[in-house]
Amino acid sequence: MIQASTLIEVLGWLGAATVIAAYGLVSYGSVNGRSKAYQGLNALGGLLLAVNTIWHHAWPATAVNVIWTGIALGTLLAGPARHESA
Repeated sequence: MIQASTLIEVLGWLGAATVIAAYGLVSYGSVNGRSKAYQGLNALGGLLLAVNTIWHHAWPATAVNVIWTGIALGTLLAGPARHESA
């Protein structure tokens, strides 16, 4: 059976890869920054990183990841962006 510490490390690395993948996708124009795919990847990645940073008692990083996840979830719940003229 896998040890808890190993599982937490794997989750942390998966979270990091997920956030980096989201950043790459939006940076190269494959997805829009308001898309469900982008925000979903950010929410998942932030959550996985938060689990890892909580385990390691890295509180500043935990705060960033919880806020990151909250922003992504808030954006997902808000629905499509409104287009306002400038």
